[in-house]
Amino acid sequence: MQRVQSLRFRIDLTIPLLHQLSFYKQRPLCLLLCSLSLIIAYSATPGSSYASDIESCERLLLSGQYEKCIATAEDAITQKAYGSEWPAFKAQAELAIGQYVEAKQTIDAGLKRYSWSLPLRLLAYQIYQLNNQHAEANVFLNSIHELANRSAWRYTDASSLVALGQASLLKNVDPSEVLESFYDRAIKEYPTHRDAYLASGNLALAKHDYALAQETFQTALKHIPDDVDLLFGLAMSTQRSNPERSQKLMAQVIGLNPNHIPSHLQQVSQSIHSEQYDDAKKQLDQILFTNIHLAEAWSYLAVIAHLENRPHAETAYYWQALSHHNQNSEVDYLIGKMLSEHYRFKEGATYQHQALEKNSNYLPARIQLAQDELRLGREVSGWEHALQAHQQDGYDTTTFNLLELKDQLAKFKTLEDDFFIIRMEAKEAEVYGQEVIKLLHEARDVLCQKYDFELKDKITVEIFPDPDDFAVRTFGMPAVSGYLGVCFGKVITANSPASQAENPTNWQSVLWHEFCHVVTLELTKNKMPRWISEGISVYEERQKNPGWGETMIPEYREMILKSETTPISELSSAFLNPKSGMHIQFAYYQSSMVVEYLIDQFGIEALKLILNDLRVGIPINVAIERRTKNLGELELEFATFLKEKTQIFAPAVDWSEQNLTALMSDDTQRFDEWIREHPQHFKGLMAYAQILEEENRLKELEDVLKKLIPLYPQYTGSDNACEKLAKLYRKQKRFDQEQNILEQYARHDPNALKVFHRLTELYRKSENWPAVYKAAQNAHAINPLYQETQQAFAEACIKLKRQQAAIYAYRAILALNPHNKAEAHYQLARLLKQNDFQLAKRHTLIALEEAPRFREAHQLLLELTTNRP
Repeated sequence: MQRVQSLRFRIDLTIPLLHQLSFYKQRPLCLLLCSLSLIIAYSATPGSSYASDIESCERLLLSGQYEKCIATAEDAITQKAYGSEWPAFKAQAELAIGQYVEAKQTIDAGLKRYSWSLPLRLLAYQIYQLNNQHAEANVFLNSIHELANRSAWRYTDASSLVALGQASLLKNVDPSEVLESFYDRAIKEYPTHRDAYLASGNLALAKHDYALAQETFQTALKHIPDDVDLLFGLAMSTQRSNPERSQKLMAQVIGLNPNHIPSHLQQVSQSIHSEQYDDAKKQLDQILFTNIHLAEAWSYLAVIAHLENRPHAETAYYWQALSHHNQNSEVDYLIGKMLSEHYRFKEGATYQHQALEKNSNYLPARIQLAQDELRLGREVSGWEHALQAHQQDGYDTTTFNLLELKDQLAKFKTLEDDFFIIRMEAKEAEVYGQEVIKLLHEARDVLCQKYDFELKDKITVEIFPDPDDFAVRTFGMPAVSGYLGVCFGKVITANSPASQAENPTNWQSVLWHEFCHVVTLELTKNKMPRWISEGISVYEERQKNPGWGETMIPEYREMILKSETTPISELSSAFLNPKSGMHIQFAYYQSSMVVEYLIDQFGIEALKLILNDLRVGIPINVAIERRTKNLGELELEFATFLKEKTQIFAPAVDWSEQNLTALMSDDTQRFDEWIREHPQHFKGLMAYAQILEEENRLKELEDVLKKLIPLYPQYTGSDNACEKLAKLYRKQKRFDQEQNILEQYARHDPNALKVFHRLTELYRKSENWPAVYKAAQNAHAINPLYQETQQAFAEACIKLKRQQAAIYAYRAILALNPHNKAEAHYQLARLLKQNDFQLAKRHTLIALEEAPRFREAHQLLLELTTNRP
């Protein structure tokens, strides 16, 4: 994302500082040469090993050899070796192993000798904070700018520029100003200095500008290869765009520094995301062995305790995290953010409020709170926090995107009743808004009754025609693909049919799935693992319509038979780092089959009791064992249940492994012989059909396709036999046979938009109006924004005397800006004349305005005028 111009909020003392720095760059050449000669003179003094000794000590620090780094730096300090780096490295190493008191002693001694050093003063600020000496810490922070204002000429080296930039950020200076005035300048003038790249890249990461962060870290690594902190920054910047590369980079960091705390904390975060809490605890034990006082580690333990419903432990870990820095807003922010990522938005918001109580200017907490409040449906406070965050920092992409979205939402149309607040783009609301309301009410009636749940609050549903708007509303950033809809509890967001050009999905199935999440999340107070939440929603899709949701396909069959299923106790992990898109779809399928198995074997009441257990904080594995049987036995029985499903799946098909690649590259005659030997081999027949099509052997192609269909009639892949055979019949003008094949296929694929369009066309030609009505409805459930289908539907409604449905249809046609507006207004007027005289007359006049010689419209106007009630 491009850098966003922001409001220039700067503290006054930086204005003269920036001016002086700019002035110094223009000073006479002789002064610069004098400064340079001093540097050269120093580097030529007897301590010629100075630079190599410093670099050696830094390598110890960056490779995680903290004790050796401390000893080396202590030895140099004792021998009076010159260089502010010595106390800096020693103090950083002491911080890394939790020696906060010793780090304070080191930095105090260092500042006695190097009182002019801005990096040491910035480090002193951090160390004093970790010793709960906040007033003294702020003195050091303020002194950084005071020193620079007095002697700006002295602080133009890279380390000082970086320290000034970091101190300015702590003083709430505009980040874009910091980037330009300090970090960019340091990089330009000192292109091999790691700290400038690190500060710039980390700033971009903090502002969610991942593209800029990636560019910065990649450039830095060209100059400074194998730097663990730069590699870690690159790993974090590529985490969303290229997760495989990110994991490889993280492994490289651990290889270079086995004690690299940020990398280990990232692994902890991933373990918690996948609900592998025992693994996370083991990782945290290792981290705390290195640094027993690390606030982030205790914060993660508090998160795990909360998710495991251990409130006393959560409180103890929370206060331990604050024990060395009792004003540390990051503790509350981190705990709250992790809880929100587990859909505990209410608890997450509480922690963000606590973070802001400690520091009202702590921007990450403000931004996270804005998103939490919006996901909870607290829109007034959510947008207020987003605006405050943007005013505080215009560089942050999350708040910028959120406020851009707010402007878009203001243009949406709101449909509201006693149970729902539905926001849609105005045109789409006119076209299918009433169908959305109807479906949601049906879902509410069916699912709330089934799960014995009384839903008291209104549910907000927002449907976005722009996938980037959906992504910003849902994830806080654009360009997040792969999601059709998301439910936060009381808020549902979804992509509209307009955003699904190439691979349309039935929007009704999406909303049914998401509303099921509303019921289960509200029923459990959001205390449910992802796998069972998704599993129930997919299962309920199939209960509503057997063609909805995930069903068995050849790829799933193969994965089951190869024992690639995930244990029930670890099933949420299958959603975190899937090997492929197919694997995550299989996770949805397997989760739904676990739910189906539980209901089949133990009844719906057992599932409802499991959900009630989750509500009071009982862990999922314990809840399942309480309401069913031992989890080990359950795992074995479920595996048998799944394998039985593979046996009844297309049982006539030969699924044996065969080398089809060799056959397809060989002569056709050999393939002909192979097919005679393997007449039921599905993949072989599919490959054979492809060759016959390429060779234009149409009669043989028809025979093979007709054989394939009954073998596996549910197959809906893009190369399915039904659509190929229908296409062949259409070319041969055998329309009745085409229609029969398409009807057969339509029963199995609720997302077959082109099939429903073609069926509508065929039924319309034969004036089979009930069939037109049904086919058009099925098409509208996928994408109702096609004029031709709406027109056919309207005609069918008139023929079938469904007046109200016809009125809705013509209103939809008008919203779609039809070619013949006059005809649409005229037809709508005819439908309205009995029950709404004034509106009928209005549409008649509009028709005549569009087409002044429209004879039927003149006759209707005369009729309306003559027979006026």
